[in-house]
Amino acid sequence: MELVNQKAEQYAKLNTTALDELLMEIESFTNTNHPHAQMLSGHVQGKILELFSSMIQPERVLEIGTFTGFSALCMAKGLQEKGILHTIELRQEDAEIARSYFVKAGMREKIELYVGDALKIIPELKENWDLVFIDADKVNYINYYELTLPSVKKGGWLIADNVLFHGEVLEENVKGKNAKALLAFNEHVKNDERVQQAMLTIRDGLLLIQKK
Repeated sequence: MELVNQKAEQYAKLNTTALDELLMEIESFTNTNHPHAQMLSGHVQGKILELFSSMIQPERVLEIGTFTGFSALCMAKGLQEKGILHTIELRQEDAEIARSYFVKAGMREKIELYVGDALKIIPELKENWDLVFIDADKVNYINYYELTLPSVKKGGWLIADNVLFHGEVLEENVKGKNAKALLAFNEHVKNDERVQQAMLTIRDGLLLIQKK
């Protein structure tokens, strides 16, 4: 299902500040070489993550799902001087690609990369988060949300990606485990009195969540 008019998407890209050279390199490399390149946040969403991070100026950021490092570098641009971004990637190969770009960006001291199961790694971090970005396996979105929300600071933020899941959550009869999981996640957050939220129809859908 086409969620956003392609001409509108191109127009949005033309009217969004260009990515820096390294982010353009990551985008190009991923689109050319990765079999799941569609998982990359991309130009407009990447700039939104960068600007949002710059607005709130986080000290501690958690990203669940590093992929090739694009979104982490976008959000890291808004970190406070002593801020740290922690990012978790399940796949060793993707983690190594991301790590190489973090070094190339001169962000080795600002980004901590973990490889493995996020459900096991998150409890070990013992941090209080200003911003959490959830962009990993969809069936565990509720688990990631519940695991991180208690450690999000009051007034802090979570952003969940792919909440429209190619429009599949809009179908009368939702099929597929990922679409069903995201439908359940969206309902879970909507009914959670601990937060307030707004769903943005950007790319594949972003759910912007603030802890009360």
